[in-house]
Amino acid sequence: MVACGAVQGSALPARAVPGAVQAEDAAVQLARAEATLAATRRYFASDDGTGLYREAWPARSPDGAHADEWPFSQVHIGVLDLSNVPGGARFAALLQAHRAAQMRYWIDRSATGLPGFASRVGPPLGRGGDLYYDDNDWVGLAAIQHWRLHRDAASLDLAKAIFALVRAAWDDTPGRPHPGGLLWTQQPGNRDRNTVSNMPAAQLGVRLYQATGDKAYLDDALRFYGWANDALQRPDGLYLDHLDAAGRVDTRVFSYNQGVPIGVNVLLFQATGEAKYLAEAERIAEASFAHFVTEKRLDRHAMPFNAIWFKNLLLLESVTGGTRYRDAMRDYAGRMWRDGRDSQTGLFVRQSTPHRGETLLIDQGAMLQIFAVLAWDPKDYGHLY
Repeated sequence: MVACGAVQGSALPARAVPGAVQAEDAAVQLARAEATLAATRRYFASDDGTGLYREAWPARSPDGAHADEWPFSQVHIGVLDLSNVPGGARFAALLQAHRAAQMRYWIDRSATGLPGFASRVGPPLGRGGDLYYDDNDWVGLAAIQHWRLHRDAASLDLAKAIFALVRAAWDDTPGRPHPGGLLWTQQPGNRDRNTVSNMPAAQLGVRLYQATGDKAYLDDALRFYGWANDALQRPDGLYLDHLDAAGRVDTRVFSYNQGVPIGVNVLLFQATGEAKYLAEAERIAEASFAHFVTEKRLDRHAMPFNAIWFKNLLLLESVTGGTRYRDAMRDYAGRMWRDGRDSQTGLFVRQSTPHRGETLLIDQGAMLQIFAVLAWDPKDYGHLY
């Protein structure tokens, strides 16, 4: 592992050809990814033989000894991304350990009778927790990415099982404002339908269609996609957060809610050949880039939200070419490394949190993903999500 302070600066060689510049930059990003992983494991690992992590450092989580599922999954995905860097086979055992630990959140029967990932570790380590469909979407997308990279049947089967779970969350309650849409959670009393429950599910559905040829996956993906567009997309292309049971719309614009629709449209273009989807991906990308980068809002948003936005922009560039979005991602990564990281611990600190100075597991997972993917061969961006 690279020491936490060992990769502060890396001047590119004078008059380097583009390929050499790219290789040098990838080496810098990989060193940062490994330093981030080392710091994460040093300060967050539960060290109890479970392979799990704590939620925050210093450990202040009210939820017990282990992080919630969503933060854990983001570190897991970061290790998955590391497995695809040049020489990534050396992370295989670590990835397998994270895949095994991920299953500690699995419950055989949720509130709908279907299995899925609970928000907290289940028995015997914990009591489990409410099931959130977006949490499951992220693991499903990780599973399909794992299958695309490593072609293992178990990952494809897991992605299918998660899709069966989220497909059943379609809310067709009579009289509901904007009928349809996937619920956000199984939490009693919460009937929110979110961009983040519908669009990642659509993305997973298109990926499963690409993997299996089963058109039912594509049909469902188009259903989820269409509902989110009708209920939550602004005329300028950006997406609002959610619609509650009474029909009230949360009008906040988060970066990840723009990233996933970009990816969905890219995959729909690939799956159907219809140019309108690629045009829509480009429209959302332009609008969101103006909103977050040109207008300087990006750093107000959480690192995990930004990681999802950037990775989907790279998926777009895998089709359209160019480096505008990768360059912006690299600039963000450099800024976070310089200004958002505690030089003593090597951990990333969320400056916008009400508890400034607290470090969160999920932010380490997000930056691990960003650095790892920046170390990929750009020809592989099409495997993201």
